Amino acid sequence: MKPLTIVTPYSSKPFFEKTLFSLTQSDLVERIIIVSQKPVQMKAPLCHVLFGESLSSYETLHLILDEIQTHYLLLLLETERISIEPKTLNRFLQKAEATKAGLVYSDFYDESKQAKTYHPLNDYQLGSVRDDFDFGPMILISISAVRKTLKKYSVIPSVKFAGLYDLRLKISIDHSILHLPEPLYSVVKTTEVSGREKLFSYVDPQNWVAQKEMEMVFTDYLKKMGAYLPSHYLKKFEQTTEFFPVEASVVIPVRNRKQTIAQAVKSVQSQETDFPFNIIVVDNHSTDGTTAILSELARQSSRLKHIIPKRTDLGIGGCWNEALASESCGRYVVQLDSDDLYINPHTLKKMVDRLRQENEAMVVGSYTLVDSTLKEIPPGLIDHREWSDENGHNNALRINGLGAPRAFHTQLVRKIGFPNVSYGEDYAVALRICREYRIGRIYESLYLCRRWSGNTDAGLGIEEMNRNNAFKDEIRTKEILARQKIAKERESE
Repeated sequence: MKPLTIVTPYSSKPFFEKTLFSLTQSDLVERIIIVSQKPVQMKAPLCHVLFGESLSSYETLHLILDEIQTHYLLLLLETERISIEPKTLNRFLQKAEATKAGLVYSDFYDESKQAKTYHPLNDYQLGSVRDDFDFGPMILISISAVRKTLKKYSVIPSVKFAGLYDLRLKISIDHSILHLPEPLYSVVKTTEVSGREKLFSYVDPQNWVAQKEMEMVFTDYLKKMGAYLPSHYLKKFEQTTEFFPVEASVVIPVRNRKQTIAQAVKSVQSQETDFPFNIIVVDNHSTDGTTAILSELARQSSRLKHIIPKRTDLGIGGCWNEALASESCGRYVVQLDSDDLYINPHTLKKMVDRLRQENEAMVVGSYTLVDSTLKEIPPGLIDHREWSDENGHNNALRINGLGAPRAFHTQLVRKIGFPNVSYGEDYAVALRICREYRIGRIYESLYLCRRWSGNTDAGLGIEEMNRNNAFKDEIRTKEILARQKIAKERESE
C-alpha cells in the first residue's frame, strides 16, 4: 500500500480537478478523499467523495479517520490552488519518517500574476497554542500518532469548529510538530482575508460558538498538560498604604503621533473624578512635532507630566516602565494609547472605582473600533465576553489579547515590570497577573480604538507578523511552564 491518503475540501473552481489529477500521478498517493457538503461527481482516479461538514467538525474527522488505512494523512486545508512539486510529498514523508513527528508542515510560496514571493512560517513551540496558528494550507499527519493520541487522551469531542484544533493539541503532547523551513509548494491566492478580520476574529460575536468550543478544547489540553489553574487558586490584591502623589495616573507612551496625541490628552483632561489624577506621557524621542505639541499642553496644565527618557532604545513596554518609575506616578495606572480616546468623561472613574471596590489586581474595560474619523467600523464593540471568572485566566493563554482600557495597581506592575518591546508587552503583563490574581472586567464601551494606517500593527509584512506571533508564543511558553510549576506545587500541598 502507498503511504499517503490526501484529504481536501471540495471546490467548484476550475483548477480543482487539475490539482487533483496532478496528485493522482504521484506513486506515493493511495487515495484522495474529497469532503463535500453536497453530492458531487469526480472523474479523477483515486478520488472518493465524503459527504460531510468542514474538516474542523468532529463527525467529519471521525469519518475520515475510520476510512484511512495508510500511514500518513495529507490535509489540504484551503480550496485555493495549491501547486505541489513532485519532490514535495517525498520530502514531507522523509522528514516525518526520520523524526517520527506527529505533524509536519513547511514554508511555501505565495503566487500571483505579479510575483512569486516566499512565505515563511514560524517554528512550533510549547506556547504555540492559538487555534489560528499558521501551519500553511498543507499539513502531513502521522496516523500512528493519531491512533496513539486518541487512545491515550480520548477521542475528538462533539464539536463543529474545534475538531482539528483538539487533534493538534493532543498530538503535540507526546509527539513533535515539525516545521520544515523551506518552501515546498506554492499557493495561488484568489481571495484575501483583511488584516482586521484576522486580528479581531476571536472577539467577533459571529464567532461566539466557535470560540467557546476552542476554549473547551484548550482547557482540556491544559488539564492534560498539568498547566490548568482552578479559579480558587487566584487571590485578591491587598491594597497598599504606601504614599502616592495622586490616586491615578493615565499613562500614554508616544512616538510620532502629532495627528492624534492632543486629542488623546484632552480626552483624559476632560475626565470627571472625585480623586486627584495626572497624565504621564512618555515621549519616546518623537521627531514629527509631537514633542512641541506636548510641551505646549504641559505648559497649559500642570496635570500633564511630559517625560522624555534618557534612553533611546525603549519600546512601548520600556516607556511604561519609565512612567511607573516616575515620582509623579499615582496609586493606580490606567492605559491609553496615543492614537485612541476615552469615550466619555466617566471612563477613568469607572476603571479606578472597580480597582478600589473589588480588590482586583487588574481591570480591563471594553472598546469600540473606529476609523480615523472616529466612525464605528466592524465588528464594533470589543467586550471580550469570552471571559469568565472561572476560566478567563486559563483561556487567556489561547487568545491574542485581553482588551482595553487596562488599569493596574502601580505597586504590583512596578514589581512585575513590562518587557521592553512594542508588541505584546501588555499581554505579557496581563498573563503574569492572571496567573496569580483575579482580573475584573467592565463590559460597556469605555474607549475608542482607532484602526488606521498609523497603527503599530498596520501594514506589517510576513516577517514582522511572524516575529510578533513568535514573541507571543514565547510568552505563552514561559507562562505555561510557570503554571505547570504552580499546579504541581499546589497538588503536593
